Amino acid sequence: MKKDGNWVSNDEVVDRIRQLLNTEFNAFGYEYITHDLKKDYSINKKKVYRLMDENRLLPGKAIRPTGKREFVKFRRIEATRSLEYLCWDIKYVWVAGERRNYYLLCLLDVYSRKIVDWLFQASIRQKDLIELLRRVSQTHELKGVVLRNDNGSQFIAHRVRNFLKGSQVKQEFTHVATPEENSYIEAFHSILEREVIERNEFASYFEAKETFTRFIAYYNTERLHRSIGFVTPQQKWELNRQTESLCGTTILVEMSN
Repeated sequence: MKKDGNWVSNDEVVDRIRQLLNTEFNAFGYEYITHDLKKDYSINKKKVYRLMDENRLLPGKAIRPTGKREFVKFRRIEATRSLEYLCWDIKYVWVAGERRNYYLLCLLDVYSRKIVDWLFQASIRQKDLIELLRRVSQTHELKGVVLRNDNGSQFIAHRVRNFLKGSQVKQEFTHVATPEENSYIEAFHSILEREVIERNEFASYFEAKETFTRFIAYYNTERLHRSIGFVTPQQKWELNRQTESLCGTTILVEMSN
């Protein structure tokens, strides 16, 4: 239970524990973590120990999924076309009317800065990430795409990594405590915070979701983006797709001649 009387899932508490541990030299045990969690939750150290033990978060136990992770080699991404690099991350959104956080996940195309797809839910599970990727793959070719993310529990999950591998998407992980390695989605989160979240007090989940639906449509199709030459992400996206289509047509004509 949270201090405000609302109940939360074990997964939400585990995510919070991971955040507390996600610094380079942090090896806190369950008693230290319990002390920190008690600022927001009514929880005892036995419960914290069990959650940390089940999720391999106790000191001396490696925090890693099955298989080797591919970490980023270059801090800054230099994308030359749409759907070359994608990045995603999860942002907490406080809904005052319900006195609880919800989770917003956005998938961003680095070249155009377009939000390709997004989720806003009470929790985001492994299967939710997979369903989002399946939805995107119905309209866009994901084979060969590089997808960058941090080391959140959803992203390092074995099922998610296997799905990406089967889709021939190269997943790369940022290093611990280096948000600048995922700067494009972090920049979008800053825009979202400044232009939407700080200016609204949401009465309900549905009000928040409707607001994000309107804003993301506005962001993609109307808001000029300085980093891509004062055009909208949708304009940058469409211009690139048209250029690729013309290049493909030119190659076919040359081959026929």
